[in-house]
Amino acid sequence: MGVKSPHELIMSSRVTGTPVLNREGERIGHVEDLSIHKVSGHVIYAILSFGGFLGIGERFHPLPWSVLDYDPDRNGFVVSLEKKILEDAPSLTREELEALGAGDTWRTRLFDYYGRYGAVPYI
Repeated sequence: MGVKSPHELIMSSRVTGTPVLNREGERIGHVEDLSIHKVSGHVIYAILSFGGFLGIGERFHPLPWSVLDYDPDRNGFVVSLEKKILEDAPSLTREELEALGAGDTWRTRLFDYYGRYGAVPYI
């Protein structure tokens, strides 16, 4: 495990690449990027990356920030969802990812899916 930080705040560049694990400790993927609401400044989604090989076939999963918990003992984010639930979640190609946040379509789709797992839509 890496060095634990005593700070409550972290630079987004240090979040990128952080592992995402399930409760059992299995690595599901990693944080590829963050989606931040321009007006409020809140992190809305962690863009989870998994699948594909050498970038081919890779899908990006906008995961509501509210379903992630940081576990300093694991140096990663823990999500209480099975990998299959994440694999079946709405996902995007790299090109589609650029349009995320350009309307309410994805917001509605994501929170309809993740709402049953405790995700709360942002304002």
